[in-house]
Amino acid sequence: MSAAGTAPLRGSSLAIASIALALGTFMQVLDTTIANVSLPTISGDLGVSADQGTWMITSFAVANGVGVPMTGWLMGRFGVVRTFVASVALFTAASFLCGIAWSLPSLIVFRVLQGAVSGPMIPGSQALLISIFPDTKRATALGIWSITTLVAPICGPILGGYISDNYHWSWIFFINVPVGIVSAWLCWRFLGKRDTPTRALPIDRVGLALLVIWVGTLQVMLDTGKDADWFASTTIVALALIAAIGCAVWVIWELTSEYPVVDLSLFNNRNFALGTIAFCLGYAVFFANTLLLPLWLQTQLGYTATWAGLVSAPSGAIAVVLTPINARLMARLDARWTATLAFVAFAVSYFMRAGLTQDSSFGAFVMPLLVQGIAMSTFFVAMITISLDGVPPQKIPSASGISNFARITGGGFAAAITTTLWDRREALHQSRMVESTTAYSPALHQALAGTHALGLTDLQGYGLILRNITSQAYLLSSLDLFWASGWLSLAMIALIWLARRSRGGAVAPGGD
Repeated sequence: MSAAGTAPLRGSSLAIASIALALGTFMQVLDTTIANVSLPTISGDLGVSADQGTWMITSFAVANGVGVPMTGWLMGRFGVVRTFVASVALFTAASFLCGIAWSLPSLIVFRVLQGAVSGPMIPGSQALLISIFPDTKRATALGIWSITTLVAPICGPILGGYISDNYHWSWIFFINVPVGIVSAWLCWRFLGKRDTPTRALPIDRVGLALLVIWVGTLQVMLDTGKDADWFASTTIVALALIAAIGCAVWVIWELTSEYPVVDLSLFNNRNFALGTIAFCLGYAVFFANTLLLPLWLQTQLGYTATWAGLVSAPSGAIAVVLTPINARLMARLDARWTATLAFVAFAVSYFMRAGLTQDSSFGAFVMPLLVQGIAMSTFFVAMITISLDGVPPQKIPSASGISNFARITGGGFAAAITTTLWDRREALHQSRMVESTTAYSPALHQALAGTHALGLTDLQGYGLILRNITSQAYLLSSLDLFWASGWLSLAMIALIWLARRSRGGAVAPGGD
């Protein structure tokens, strides 16, 4: 990763370079969460539904996921530092374009651009942090990276909520501009002379094209399926076939290509394969809940964007406090134990949410997020440690790119699937609640009498009753998804223990 013979940084240079790299990671992660809590505001301002507005989130996630696998090729062709700095600079420019978007289609286009150019940012920051720290401090390097991925989720919901409630939503993108400029300048200033050697590498254009086709088609299918009644639509069936065939052809091509865009041979390493799968699925469940909770709070429970953000904030605060402690412990502990702790804490957090009601207090909503903070403090470092165990140092940028591609793409798919399931389960619960209700039902007349006591007419009373039924149905739907999330988190523990023992020390010298 660092040029041959280049010694690790020390003193103030190490501190400043670490901060600059952390700022780049901070920006990228911030943009995956800051828009979640602002989704209703942005959708309303652009004159679209919240369901259509989720394209703003999923388009970024998928474009970023497609861009990430290019990290290995870009770093080999242009150097790790040049690739990272260019990615930060382009991301900053794309953020400005997102801020001046005038419609949903224009915002989606700019978000796709933003996601695509940001692909190397997280893998690049991981690779550079590992390269500037001594081998024995690998857990410290990953701990710094992990903290930045935790601070951003704290700031994202709060900043997004505050900006949405008090300023124009475009400022959630404009705030990236000064951060990006500082990060790019500092990285080039302190790391520019340490760039890796470059070599003329052929690009796998066919593999890249196939990747864009099957991932993009699958995401369009997931985002439009709900409105098109899924496989009752010929269009959805066609998209599903294109995605399935495209994925199969892409895998075959990558396995036989001399210079694959995604080095699938890395999956021969048992820890990398199991760690990447668990990382992808665990993050998908986490991201789905990160999207679902503020959406439920704002659309059904009357929370403002600011207060919805404040509900989520303590989760990151706990994680930031615990991460430095866990990073030290992981240098001596088997990473499978810390990963198990993360998944158990995630499961407990989701099960706690499954006990919430519409009348639950602000504190009751915060408590599960505090438990989630424990999970977040170990999850990222543990999963990266397991995934990279046995990966040769020269392949870490490529391995990190694949791991993050799976994680980010999984998050994008989870967002689309969750909103669909949320609405479908709501429709199911609502139909069950009203299926035995007729105009002569005593319960209906009793409820209507209660609305009369409030001074409402019959028509207004029926509207209020329907609103309450819908709200209760969304509550039950949310609880269903929380229960499912808890059980899925527990199921991930089995995958972790199929992996080899690994510790958060120096980069392992070999593979399977």
